[in-house]
Amino acid sequence: NNVRLFIPFAAVQPVLCTCIMNTAGLFILVFCHRINRHSSFINDRHKLNERIQSIFEDAFAVLGRLDNISLVMGFHPQYLESFLKTLHYLLQMDGPLSLHCRHYIGIMAAARHQCTYLVNLHVNDFLHVGGDPKWLNGLEEAPQKLRALGELNKILAHRPWLLTKEHIEHLLKAEEHSWSLAELIHVVVLLTLYHSLASFTFGCGINPDINTDGGHTFRVPSLSGYCVCDIANGNSTLEEMFGNQQVSEFSGEVEVLMEKMKQLQECHDEEEASQEEMATRFEREKTESMLVVTSEDEECVPSRDVSRHFEDLSYGYKNFSRRGEHVPTLRVLDYSWEDHGFSLVNRLYPDFGQLLDEKFQIAYNLTYNTMATHQGVDTSMLRRAIWNYIHCMFGIRYDDYDYGEINQLLDRSFKVYIKTMVRTPEKITKRMYDSFWRQFQHSEKVHVNLLLMEARMQAELLYALRAITRYMT
Repeated sequence: NNVRLFIPFAAVQPVLCTCIMNTAGLFILVFCHRINRHSSFINDRHKLNERIQSIFEDAFAVLGRLDNISLVMGFHPQYLESFLKTLHYLLQMDGPLSLHCRHYIGIMAAARHQCTYLVNLHVNDFLHVGGDPKWLNGLEEAPQKLRALGELNKILAHRPWLLTKEHIEHLLKAEEHSWSLAELIHVVVLLTLYHSLASFTFGCGINPDINTDGGHTFRVPSLSGYCVCDIANGNSTLEEMFGNQQVSEFSGEVEVLMEKMKQLQECHDEEEASQEEMATRFEREKTESMLVVTSEDEECVPSRDVSRHFEDLSYGYKNFSRRGEHVPTLRVLDYSWEDHGFSLVNRLYPDFGQLLDEKFQIAYNLTYNTMATHQGVDTSMLRRAIWNYIHCMFGIRYDDYDYGEINQLLDRSFKVYIKTMVRTPEKITKRMYDSFWRQFQHSEKVHVNLLLMEARMQAELLYALRAITRYMT
């Protein structure tokens, strides 16, 4: 796996050390000389409270491991608790799908974005719950009922606005290979969750877990001055490991952003744009978002280990931009999660809609009223701009939102990062991660990634649930 953890070791060190004690029984004194030298840095920013420890202990008791995704999400315990609860219900509790099918669908979804980290996790879980090893040789070895999900998987991952009731009908009326509505809801949630989780994994540069293929192992501290763990980009220097991003040249970035938020709020108080102008600004932003260049790199070619779990390798977001297809607008007024999707999920997959809604709400509303070193800041305008920009890229419009705010609050480097992470996350680089919000803490960037992940999942889910609703009516 060529994915590298973008967050310096020091930023996750307290969390990581707790994980080590719980899972491997390794003695923490191996890190003491580092922790003591930088105790103020660690204690000021990343204290492990009782709630985090309790969440980790519960997760380990249920899963038998603490993966690196959970460790990074540990920056935000309120969200992590909701995420783990949702994952437990989705993968382990009684539901329409068998346990091994759930993990295989997770493999299919993660493979669509070449996310070997998630693929490998679920390959192990698939085998653990009794899945047929032959299925792992390639999608062609899986039952026809699962192979039929290939079209749904690729459309949701890359162009969800193209999903129609005919796609749903094809899956529900396939004779002996048919899916039930309850099963299909379970499938859709799994696919959208793992597409978006692949975005988060790449967005944070998450490595394979310790003691897994490609993971990192611990060794005695060297005398060369390097860190004892190669968890961030190999043997980095101490300055790199402790998050020195050379921010002096970007001083004032946060203050400029805060001033723009203040000015926009004052404009709101003075006047409000007409509905016609709001619609025009949305269309303009939607068009501009399609023109944002996401990567200078050549197209990523998936390895056989990953590509065997999905079909049609050429299908993707890049093809869309070349063809210049029109992205139709989905008005939230006509179909929204709150008024339509939530009730449909809850009806066909009892109680799960509530868990999803809680996860969306926590990610959207999460705030510590801080921006970098500034306290007492209302960040709601910025969070809404990020969320609505992602939905705008998917053709989803909020009638009551002024899309002119997006260009004021999100600069081009941030837009490049957002679009790459949401549309082609396999192309995310550390340079992209470093290029936006240079003065912000890593925990704040993780918060951004949580917003991006949940906004993407909800966007995909809206198109899938709308197609199911149209089929049912």
